[in-house]
Amino acid sequence: MEKVTGLIAAAFTPFHEDGTINHSLIPALTDKLVEDGLRGIFVCGSNGEGPNMTTAERMEVAEAFVKAAGKRLLVFVHVGHSSIAEARALAAHAQSIGADAISAVAAFYFKPTSVQNLADSMAQIAAAAPELPFYYYHIPHLTGVGMDMIEFLRIAAPAIPNLAGIKYTATSLQEYQSCLEYENGKFDILYGLDEMLLPAMAVGAKGAIGSTYTFAAPLYLKTMEHFRNGRMDEARASHAYMVEVIRYLVKYPPIPGQKAIMQMLGWNLGPCRLPLTSFSQEAYAKFHGELDRLSFFDKAPARKVVQTP
Repeated sequence: MEKVTGLIAAAFTPFHEDGTINHSLIPALTDKLVEDGLRGIFVCGSNGEGPNMTTAERMEVAEAFVKAAGKRLLVFVHVGHSSIAEARALAAHAQSIGADAISAVAAFYFKPTSVQNLADSMAQIAAAAPELPFYYYHIPHLTGVGMDMIEFLRIAAPAIPNLAGIKYTATSLQEYQSCLEYENGKFDILYGLDEMLLPAMAVGAKGAIGSTYTFAAPLYLKTMEHFRNGRMDEARASHAYMVEVIRYLVKYPPIPGQKAIMQMLGWNLGPCRLPLTSFSQEAYAKFHGELDRLSFFDKAPARKVVQTP
C-alpha cells in the first residue's frame, strides 16, 4: 500500500446565503488547494459539515470535488453516518465516482460499545466500497468514542481487507506513535490536529489531514520542509506561529471561525448550517483585528477575491 505523504485539506462545503449548496465555487476552491501545494482533499467531514447535509447532498458534493480535482489531488470522501445503511450507500457512491479513499467516524448517537463492535461497524461500511482504501476516522472529542486504536487495528485488520489506516485526530501522541509502528508500520496513520503537526512529525508522521490547511497550507509546508532538512529552530518557529493563530481561532466556534478567515482572504463560502452559526459583524471585526495584529494577512497565501455566483 502506498502511504500518503504531505498535507490533505479538510475542505469546506460552499453554501449560498439561503443554505443551498454552492456547487459553482467548488472548482475554484479545488484549484486554490492545488496551487497551495496540497496532496489531497477530505470532503464532507467536520469542516465540510457532512453531518449537517442529507445523503443526497453529500453525494453531490463528493462528485463535484472528484470532478474538480481531476486526479490532481487525492480525494478522500467521508462517509460516516449514524446509520450504517446510509454510510454504506455513501461508500458505494464514492467508489462509483472515482474517489481515491473513504473514511468514516464511529456512530455518534448510538455509540459502539466495544472495540469489536466498532470494528464490526466499520467492516460493514468498508465492504460497500471494497476497491477503495478505508480509513477509520478517530475523533473522540466529537464522537465521544475513544477506544484503544492498537486494539482496533488488531481486530479490524482481518475483518476489513481494504483497511488502509486511521485518520488520527486526538492528542495522544504516544498511541499515535504506537499505531505508526504497529506491525512494522503496516498502516497509514494520518495525523489530524494541525496545531500538533510538528510534534506528530517528531514521532514519525509523514502525512496529515487538517482543517486549517485550507487557508494556510504553505505555512505548514514550510514547517515540514524545515523539519525534513534538519532545521529544527526554523521548524519550531514556523510551527509556533500557526499555534498562535490557532490559539485565537479556538476562542470562536472553529468551523464558523475558519469560514470567516476564508472570507477575509476573499473566499465567500456562505453561511454555516444550524446548529452552527456564522459570525456576527462584531465578532468578525474583532477576529480580523486579532489576526491582523499577528500579521496573518501578510504571511497567508495571496488573496484571491472570488465572487459568489
